[in-house]
Parts: sequence; structure tokens; C-alpha cells
Amino acid sequence: MTTTDNTSFGNSILFFLNGDKVIIDSPDLDLTLLQYLRNTGLTGTKLGCGEGGCGACTVMVSRYDVEQGKVTHASVNACLAPLYTVDGKHVMTVEGLGTSANPHPVQERIALLHGSQCGFCTPGFVMSLYTLLRNNPNPTEREIEECFDGNLCRCTGYRPILDAAKTFADQAWKRGAAVVNSDGSVKAVSKSEQQEKGCGIDGCCRLQKPKETTFAVHEPTAPFKGEANEEAVAALALATPSPSASSPSSSSPPRSSSCCGGKASGTAACCKAETVATAPEDTAAENQAEIDKQMVIAKFKRYDPTQELIFPPFLIRYAKGTTAQAEGEAQMRPLKIVAKDPATSWCQRFYRPLTLTGLLAVLEEHPDAKLVAGNSEVGVEIKLKRSKFETQVYVSDIPELQRITEHEDSDSVSFGANMTLARFEHELERLIAKHGAQRTQSFAALRENLRYFAGNQIRNVATIAGNVVTASPISDLNPVFLAADARVVLASSSPSSSSPSSSSSSSSSSSAEKATREVRMSEFFLGYRRTAMRRGEAMLAIRVPLNAPGECVRAFKQAKRKDDDIAIVTCGLRVRVNSVTRAVEEAAFAFGGMAPTTVLATRTAQSVAGRAWGDAQVLDAMLAACQDEMRLDYAVPGGMAEYRTALTTSFLLKFWAAACAALGVAGGSSFGSALAAEMAADDAPREVSKGAQEYAPVGDRAVVGKGVAHLSALKQTTGEARYVDDMPPLQGELHMALVLSERAHARVVGIDAAEAMQCAGVRRVLTARDVPGENVWNVFRDEEILPTAEVHYVGQPLALVVADTQKAAQDAARAVRVEYAELPAVLGVREAARAGAWFAEERRLQNGDVDAALAASDVVLSGESYCGPQEHFYLEPMGAVAVPRGEGGELDVFASTQNPTEAQMVCAEALGVAASRIVCHVKRMGGGFGGKESRSALVAAFAALGAHHTGRSVRLVLERAEDMQTSGQRHPFFGEWRVGVMRDGTLRALRARIFSNGGFSHDLSVGVLERAVSHIDNCYRIPHTDIVGRICRTNTQSNTAFRSFGGCQGMFMLESMLCEVADRLRMPVERLREVNMYRGGDVTPFMQPLPPADWNVPRMWQQLKPRFDARRAEADAFNAASRFRKRGLALLPTKFGISFGAKHLNQGMALVHVYMDGSVLVAHGGTEMGQGLHTKMAMVAAETLQLPLEAVFISETATNTAANTSPTAASASSDLNGFAVHNACRVLADRLRPYRERMPGEPFSRIARTAYLDRCNLTAAGHYATPDIGFNWQTQSGLLYFYFTQGVALAEVELDTLTGAHTTRHVDIVMDVGRSLNKAIDIGQIEGAFAQGQGWATTEEFLYSPASGRLLTQGPGNYKIPSAMDIPRDFRVSLLEGADTSTLKTIFSSKGIGEPPLFLGASVFFALRDAVLAARKHAPGAGAGAGAGAGAGAESGGADLPPPLHLEIPATPEVLRMACEDELVAMARIPSEQKEGRLPFALRI
Repeated sequence: MTTTDNTSFGNSILFFLNGDKVIIDSPDLDLTLLQYLRNTGLTGTKLGCGEGGCGACTVMVSRYDVEQGKVTHASVNACLAPLYTVDGKHVMTVEGLGTSANPHPVQERIALLHGSQCGFCTPGFVMSLYTLLRNNPNPTEREIEECFDGNLCRCTGYRPILDAAKTFADQAWKRGAAVVNSDGSVKAVSKSEQQEKGCGIDGCCRLQKPKETTFAVHEPTAPFKGEANEEAVAALALATPSPSASSPSSSSPPRSSSCCGGKASGTAACCKAETVATAPEDTAAENQAEIDKQMVIAKFKRYDPTQELIFPPFLIRYAKGTTAQAEGEAQMRPLKIVAKDPATSWCQRFYRPLTLTGLLAVLEEHPDAKLVAGNSEVGVEIKLKRSKFETQVYVSDIPELQRITEHEDSDSVSFGANMTLARFEHELERLIAKHGAQRTQSFAALRENLRYFAGNQIRNVATIAGNVVTASPISDLNPVFLAADARVVLASSSPSSSSPSSSSSSSSSSSAEKATREVRMSEFFLGYRRTAMRRGEAMLAIRVPLNAPGECVRAFKQAKRKDDDIAIVTCGLRVRVNSVTRAVEEAAFAFGGMAPTTVLATRTAQSVAGRAWGDAQVLDAMLAACQDEMRLDYAVPGGMAEYRTALTTSFLLKFWAAACAALGVAGGSSFGSALAAEMAADDAPREVSKGAQEYAPVGDRAVVGKGVAHLSALKQTTGEARYVDDMPPLQGELHMALVLSERAHARVVGIDAAEAMQCAGVRRVLTARDVPGENVWNVFRDEEILPTAEVHYVGQPLALVVADTQKAAQDAARAVRVEYAELPAVLGVREAARAGAWFAEERRLQNGDVDAALAASDVVLSGESYCGPQEHFYLEPMGAVAVPRGEGGELDVFASTQNPTEAQMVCAEALGVAASRIVCHVKRMGGGFGGKESRSALVAAFAALGAHHTGRSVRLVLERAEDMQTSGQRHPFFGEWRVGVMRDGTLRALRARIFSNGGFSHDLSVGVLERAVSHIDNCYRIPHTDIVGRICRTNTQSNTAFRSFGGCQGMFMLESMLCEVADRLRMPVERLREVNMYRGGDVTPFMQPLPPADWNVPRMWQQLKPRFDARRAEADAFNAASRFRKRGLALLPTKFGISFGAKHLNQGMALVHVYMDGSVLVAHGGTEMGQGLHTKMAMVAAETLQLPLEAVFISETATNTAANTSPTAASASSDLNGFAVHNACRVLADRLRPYRERMPGEPFSRIARTAYLDRCNLTAAGHYATPDIGFNWQTQSGLLYFYFTQGVALAEVELDTLTGAHTTRHVDIVMDVGRSLNKAIDIGQIEGAFAQGQGWATTEEFLYSPASGRLLTQGPGNYKIPSAMDIPRDFRVSLLEGADTSTLKTIFSSKGIGEPPLFLGASVFFALRDAVLAARKHAPGAGAGAGAGAGAGAESGGADLPPPLHLEIPATPEVLRMACEDELVAMARIPSEQKEGRLPFALRI
């Protein structure tokens, strides 16, 4: 084959989509699989990030692997997969599995076990689990958890998703075991074949010994029987002791609320009879959460893998090349496709060869072609860097590049360059089992790093060659290859080349078809992203030697998040020692993340050469040499210079210990000997997570309070749920793109759109002069819709481009030229506070005589606190579609907004029309968390402007990076404080000055500040207070509402202060909290009494305190025995005030229609973003109208059915809209009562029709205004909050002090939610808020460039929200039962729950702080406070007290490692004179 012979190429692709054959001629080379799917109406597959980092776009791609001779199924990121890659494959989307009326078992279980809240990420989770089951119908719980490592969820906290998925784990008794045949078909295994293995549940009662410990358990009166699976009973849910159970020990075994054999627990027939203990006080006599779960599970469809859609047999023949061409069947052919528009396309020509010879022929003609396999690197470069590649060659259909060869003559193994990383991992496992652990240590090291390499979706398509030849300096695999002395095998079409010859260490050979050569990895990397490959060469394989006797190999990696994250530092370390003398014969220490390329630490290796491994002096010399060789400059790209340097020696120390143990050498250092015993914890698999939920049954209500699943859950799991960008495009619809500022602060000298207007398909470029109405918006009217004279942050929208397609609009937006005149810029809150760069507003709370109280205190301390920003990271980016109605300026706006009324008003004002002409519609949002409360109005206004000027529908959906640059985040806060305290810990006085980073405009910053100031007391009585809050003006995006809305920042200010006070007083901080905790009747700093009947924090604290005490003793014992791994605990309370700060917003409205068929339509002012508001409102309506829940429907929120709505925020929406719905339904119930009394026993449909015929009004409006509310900040009088939602959390963590990595071992939460409207939904809100708070406090670091003011963290690639693997390994949530709700004047005595639990996520931060304190006891000069920031200073009475530990949020691995002061950290510190006057690479604002 020659590339010039076009007759040998095809230009069409053939694949199957959900069972149907699809043929596309000359497909668009720029089109991704995701774009194709969504363009064809399969919108269940979502676009969350566009860079393969969130998993929302996951689909299953199946192919027949000719080399392996079997069908393989792979979860794939459709956003990165070019459409041309699916030739010969079968693509399954969420729509292909089932419908809401007939869901697949995966869809059903995730939906009904509360695994879907906003639902935007749900299809991705469904497809990841479905793919796992197609490959392995009998997965373990660990395999199930790990299949989600490439999927992110921002709502649920993951626990319910994992619980639902684990119903498929090893339960052959329940759904039939099965094996997968090579052709993809499934063979069922009879139940009799499984009897000897128990029922399949972990800890099956048939296989367990009787337990001595007894627990309070619920006993069903009869076994639950399922409809579709009558023999299945509550198998998954093993209840656990309640937080107040009599045995508080964390080592207590789980309890079971029914025996796994289906008998009532404790009965004579039970195979696991136990004595039932009495339920302790404050614990539900029966756990309705487990009963509800069991009843749902028992009714699940039986999962029968034999009934899955088969892999099309035609595709097997197609892959093998055995299609019946005579009968017209297509044949798989090499492809050559030319771009339809080469001028704008990312790729001008595309090849897909099917053989190595064909590939080399293409490369001979196009030696600079870009080779593409998984597109995980190229796709991101195109997406984020706008890179263009003239010629692309797809190589994943070439069998020769996927082969594995064992070379017995050289004791090595060659792995095909294009072997996917998923298969590579499998082959490594096979080889380790075949050759034994000692000879395959390099393979084990590769496998270790692969375990945490990206997510499954990336590993399923990314290849060895892709990882090697991209020459990334932070590659996970290259350091191991380099340390193992691997060889890269390169191939070209002929021996001759214009490039320089290979080095002497390279070997070469040639044949008629190709020339090959080998290059040692040590000579392969020439510089940043440069290798020794010649033009026209392709990587054929990589050859890795087996290990010799006396060798030890290990790999280490540290990232911000353990799973699916790029490395900060990674390494491969190898040593070979003489078995007799222990002398080091060979050493190779390779590091990534320490230079522009992967590098060998040659001087470090030389420092141990010939010396006895195990001697303390050798260790010291090695560590010192490594520090010297790997030291980084303060302003090094990527930042974290000290941390990265410390990691290199930390890894070497770990390796020293591991090698001493593996080689049977006694480590001569106290470091090494202590660490050797702890290394097993690094290698041991992470515990599989488990969870328990607890609440009592509801006996006095028919609907309200029950654990009903989210009413849209099945629509969300099946892909039927529609979001803004899922709306089918209207005829002639246009797309919009933003022109963003490139300066942090500048005058706009001019905007030149001439070049943009010449781009194909461009209709308009809009600037400030094109706003026909008012060009200012927000409450303070201090922000322009489009700037007229100045820009105030990098990323501020300057102009709008409207074009025929999204790509055309984006291309044209980049062609707009802007001239700037730069102005001074301020980024950080500390800088702004100290410079007095404030907005005018101030909020102050003063009580008592602070000066006198400070003077009378035993100890006066001063210090500061800081907590950073947080990105909302709702999975659905901001978006809006504006549709002109064609007359009178009428416009429909379909928006992803929490505030449809503000979107309506801003659009109306911008267009200069009455608000009555604009209707804003909100069906649902894919998450909001406050981020879509105000800033979403701007997106709606942009779309409305485009529709106004073009007269056509305009769609604007932000890309993830645009969203993160423009939409605002949680406010960073900085505080300075002085506190007076007595020796017994009693707080006497507090003077605090707190500052928020408001960004460039007010937005909602005043409200955020008010809540921060009013929550700084948290749960503690401080008699004398002087608290002042100010908002700093900076040149960043305008920060905005975020779940907890300033409350968590205010509480953190105080809690971090308490920790430092406790350090000073040598007192456990939990004791300090107890001593100062409010009692019923106490008064807050804003003069609001805490009603004794509704002050439940002390009660919940006492429920968790016994468990804390037991775990404290266990942690102390562990820490005493462990030098480098430390456990920490925190017991943390919270109270959160419920009400809007602005009095007028504390109102809700509803409109309820009863139709003559008996169905009910409810419209109310709240929006659905996953929090279950519509479900709760439907339950309120059903309860009030005495109807089944199925009779009530809520379609959308729209400003023509619910006018003048308050934003869905402040955790008050259920209160406000719930009472409004209740009031409307009560009117209807009163109207219908006579008919019901006249027609007893008649169906409601007949009653409704009779009332209609009698001309009874079957429509009612309801309104509710919160009574008594309203606070005056000037006089400090009035009621600020209607009530408080309260909770307590107990967290336990384990910290690796050498890296800063940690695991959250246990979390127990007790939450007071009053009388819940829906207990299951409230549990989900608690878990989701906790996970979000945990992320804020630990992994989510928002960074700016101090040089340019540009946001550096613009997507999931470098901004890390918690993953499913980050949640507590044991996560227990209980609702407080039996509390006095008589003083609650809320709807059905419920409490708002969306925001209050978020601060409890900070319990993980405080537990980590506790672990760091334990680590610092080993530090040189133990007790010193240096290194972690400036701790509290003693102004009086504290000269004899130790300095405290100062930590700030987020406590990333970098922060934690550097706070664990030890010799390695001290060695890594950069002298202050080397930092003087220099800007760091990145800045926390």
C-alpha cells in the first residue's frame, strides 16, 4: 500500500450505535463522538468539562480485539474520542440501556437508592457501572468502587451511588452468576454451583462465627418479599450501630437488621440469631432508613447478564476481515479523510492504517504527522491550547502495535507501544503471577503507578506510547521505565534518515518492510516535550528487563488527589546490592516533576555506589545528595518548590525502608527502621467504603417525611431528563461565544472586530454600545453587562460573537482584537485588606466591654485565620437559550439559573422592555450550589442580547474554563483576632476583624459578609465581642453565593482560633469547645436567644462523645506505635441560621391546578437543582390534598406561573415555597371538602370532575411570608434568623506525614433537621454538603498567577474536587429523633438542610490538624511552631505556653507535609533571602 494510491483507502466509517448500524461518509474530522451523539438527539451523554476529567460524557465502546480473540467493552470519554475512532465498534449510550418506564437494573438501582440528585453526572456513572458488568457480571465491591475513578459527582457525596452499585457485587444467589465468553456472550451459572460459597454478601451469616458483641437492631415482623425477585431480601444494607450506641468503639462489628437468608433477625429460624440489646436514648427504636432500603432492594429487577444486547456478529467479521463482500457487506479498510474546511479545521487530513507497514508508509510521506490513539493528550491540547495538527494518523487499529513478546534470551518483555494502559495493567498482573514477585518488581512498580493513573475512561484508550513519547515531565510511567533501564523500540520505513544517528547505546536492525532501532530510556528525553525520535519514526514497543537477584524496585507518586490526578512528583527507584557485602552494585533514581523532563538523579545514585546499603551514613549521604541535586528555584513553573524537593527525599526514605525490608538488610537509621514496619500501609489496598444511615419511621403522615426517591431520578438515570443544552435546536438557531479580557485591570482603548466579522458564519459582534437598555446590573448597580471603559479581571466578558455554529463563534471570538492600557491590579485578600482596598459597607456586632474583659483575662492571644475560595463545579456549566416570540419584544429565556426572576429582570432592563415581555423558564439545573443565583443572570442577558439583535434563537453554553473564569467563587476570608481566655478555657472576649475578597463588584458580598459576621460565634458563648467585617475590592471575578454563604468562613475563623488557643493552653480543643458551648436560653452576639426546646447541639455532642473517646484512645495508641503515619480526630459542631438576610426575600408563592381527571399541577417559586425541592413540594401538595404522590406533577419553574420569586437559596426554599404550596392546596382542599363528603369512596378523578361541572374553582394561589423576621444592623435589633439547623460531626483521618496524603477513615454525623419533609433526601443533602465541605477544606485549591492575574485552575485537570475514593471509608449519618419541635413554625415542623452540613466537612481539616500535631512531636525541637504559618502570639499571661500550629484552608498535601516539621522539610526550605522580591508561580487569593 502507498499513501498516494487513494483507491486503497476508504473514507467512510461504520459502527453500531445502541444496536443500530450507522455509516457516515467523510465524517467531520473535528467532530467528537459526544458532539455526534448530541447532534443526533442522544443528549443523555453530557458535556461537563470537555477534557476527560469529569466522566459525565461516559459511553461504552465495544470492539472485537483480533489479537486477544475476544470482545472487549470499555468505558470511554466521548468528549475526547474523535468520531472517526469508532469505526468497527459498537457504541452504547445511556439511552440504549432502558427507559424510565422500563429501566435497566443499573439505572433502576441508582435511581431508587437515591444515587441521583441533580442528575447531570448520572448517565456517566450508569455507563461506567454498566461497562464493568459487561466485562465482569460478578464484580467485587472493590472493583465496583474503582470503576468510578474517572467519574465526578458534586451533589451526592458518592455514598448512595456506591451503595446502589454494590447491589451487583458477588451476589450470585440473587441475580445468577455468569461468565463472559470470548464473543461477548454470557453464560449463566446455576445457583447450585454457588451454594458452597455462601450467599455472596460480604460477611454472609453462613460463613461467620457467632459474635459476642450485641447491638440494637430492628426486627421486621416478616421477611420482605420482592416483586421481581421474591427470594431476595435486604441483602446489601447491613445496619451499623447508631452514633449513640452503647459500644462506641470504632472497631465494633456491623449489625444486621435482618439475616441475609431472609429470616427475621433473632427468630428461631434465623441462621444468625443474636440477642437484641435495648435501644439507647436518642436512638430510633427501629431504623427506618435500613427498612426502606431493604424494601426497595427486594423489589429490584433481577439482573440477568444473558439478556444484554449482544455484540453485533457482523463487527467480528468486520474486524477479522472476513465479511461477505460478495453479498454487499462492508469491509474494514484503511481510511484517508480530508477536512471539509481545512482553513478552520484542527486537522486537515486524517489516516487510519491497519498495519504497521501502512503506518510507516504514511509516515514516510508525512514524517511530522501526529499519531493519535486514545486522543487523551491531543484532544486536550486541541481543547485547551487550540493546537492544530495538519496530519493525524490513528494507530489503535494496528495489531502489531498491541502485541506482547517475552524475550527469554534477554530476560525482558516487550510491550506493544499501542497497548492501552488498561490492558497493560492486566498483562503486568499476568506476568507477575507467572514469573514471581522478585523478578517482576519493575512490573509491580508500573502497576502501582497505573492504579492511580487518570480514570478508567482514560486508561481504556490511552496507550504506553502516548505516555512515553509525549515526554511529559510529570509522566507516571516514564520514571519507572527510566529506573528499570527500559529500551524504546522505534520503527521507520527505511534505515536511512536525515536525522542524526542514534547514540552508541542504541541498537538497530532492518528488514524489507521496516527498520528498527532501540534507544535506552536514559537517552530518550532530550528536553521539554522533546525526544530522540526521528522524523518519520513510530514507537513500536518498549522492552522492560526482568529484575535480577538482589534488586529492589519501587514507584511513588504524589498528587493533590490520590485518584485520577496528575502527579506533583513521581518517581521510579531501583537498587541492586551484593547479597554478601550489601554493597550497592547499581542504582537508578528517576524523578518526574523535578525538571523539564523525566530525569535520573545521577549524583544521588553515585552517593551510594559501592557502599553498604543499610548503613545510616549511606542514607544520610543519599538524602543530602538528593536535596542538593533536586533543589528547585522558588519561582519554578508549577510552584511548590519546597514541597517538591521534600517529596524527593521522602520518597527516597520510603524506598530505603522498603529495600532494606525486601533485601533483608537492617536499616541503620532510626528513620529507616521505624518506616520499614509502616510501609505495608502504602502497599495495602485502600479499604472499601461503607456507609450507614439512620432515621425513625414516620407514623402520623401519609406522604411527608417518607424516604421517597427523587421524582426525576429514573429520568436522570435513563438520560431522559432535559437540561438547557439538551433542548433541540430551533430552526435557524445561532450560537454565541464570549470575548474575554486578557488583563487583570486595564482601560479598553479599542475593540477591533473586523477580522472576526470576516470569519465564515459570523452574524454579529456585540459590545457595550449594542445594549439597547440599561448596561448596568446587580443590586448595587456597580457592574456593567459589557464594559464600556475598563476591564477589572482576566476573563471578564468584553464582547459577544454570534455565529451559525459554536465553533464558528469561538473561532471568531479569538479573532477579535482588543487594545489595552494597563492599570494597577490587586488580587489577594490580605494585600487588599492591608492596603485598605475596601467597599464602603461595614458590618459590626458589639456586645459588652471587650477592653475590660481582655484586661481581666488570664491569657490574651492574637493571631490570624485564612480560608481560600472554592469553585462551585456544578457539573452542568452555565447556559441559556433565548427565543424571540416574534412580536412586541417578547422573549422566552430557558436558563440554568437559581433565580429566574433576576434573570427575567436583567434581560428586560438590558433590552429596554417591560419584565412582562420576558418569560424565564427553568426545568432543572445540573447543580447550582449558589453559583447560579446571581451570576447566571448575566449569561441569560448575553443570550437575550443576541436574540434581540438577530431575531433568532441564540444558545450560549459556557465551556468549563469560561465558567470558572467568569462566574465567581466562594469568598476567600482573612481574619485578625484577639481573644481573652481563662486558664480553664472559658472564653471571655473576642475582637475580630474579618475581610472577604469580594472581587471587582459587590454582587452578593454584603449578604455573605453579614452571615460570616453572624456565624463567627458558631456554637459558643463569648460574653464580650467586637466583630467587624469588611469587603475587599480586588481584580478578580466578582465572588458570589456558595452553599453556606459566608457561614462556613465565619465559623472557620473562630474554630481555627480555638485550635490555636487550645494549643497554647495545652488543652484538647474538644474540651475547649465543651467548656464554651451555648446552653439553651443563651443569647448570640446578634442578640437572638437560643430556645431551650430547639437547642440540640449539646445533646448531639453527647451522642458522639463516647465514640470520640474510644477512638481517641485507639488513635493515641496507634500514634505511639507509628512514626510516619499518624491518626487524628475532630469533634465539630455547627449551627446555621435559616432565613434570607434581606427581609423581602423571605416570601414564597405557588400556583396549584386540579384538573378534572384528578391530576394536580403545581408551580412554585423554587427551582430544582438536585436538592429534591420539587419532590418535597409534590409531597407537601399530596399530603395537604390527601392524594397519592403520583397524582402530583411539577413541570418547571417559570416567571409567568410564579412571579416575583425569591432565589432558590439560603436553605429556605422548602420553608418558603412549601408553605405557599400548602396554603394553596389547603384552599383547594377546603373547596373540595363538600364534594368528598358527598361522594365517599369515589375516586378523586370523579370528585374533581364533579366539582368542575359544578363550576368550582380548581385553581388556587398560595403565598407565604416568614413572620417576625428582620434585623437592623445599625441598631443590632430584630430577628436575624427564623431558626437554626444544627449538627455535630466526628471525623478520623490517617495522615502519611512524609507526603501529606491522607485517608478519611471514619465520619459520623448527627443532624437536627426537625421533622423532615423527606428523610432520605435530607440524608443525601447532608452527605453531599459534607463532601463539598471536605473538598473546600482539603483538596480544592484555587490559584492565580501573580504576574498576570490569570486563573490557573480552570478545570478538573488542575482543580480537584473529591472523588468517590476520597469519601470516608466508614460514613454514618443519623437524623436526630425525638427532639422537641413545638417551637418550630415551619412547614410540617421541618428544617432547611441544604447548606448547614457543609461546615461539618471541615471536621476532616481539624482531624488532619490533630494528626499533624501528633507528627510534630517527633520534629527537631518538638513543639516549635515554625513552618506552618504564624500561629497565635501571646500578648499577656502566655509566656510559659507553647506556640500553636497554624494551618489554613485548604489543607492540601503540600500544606500538610510541610507542616509536619522534620529533618527532610528543614532541608527543603528555601532561604528567605532567595524569595525576597520575587513572585511565586501561583498565588492563593
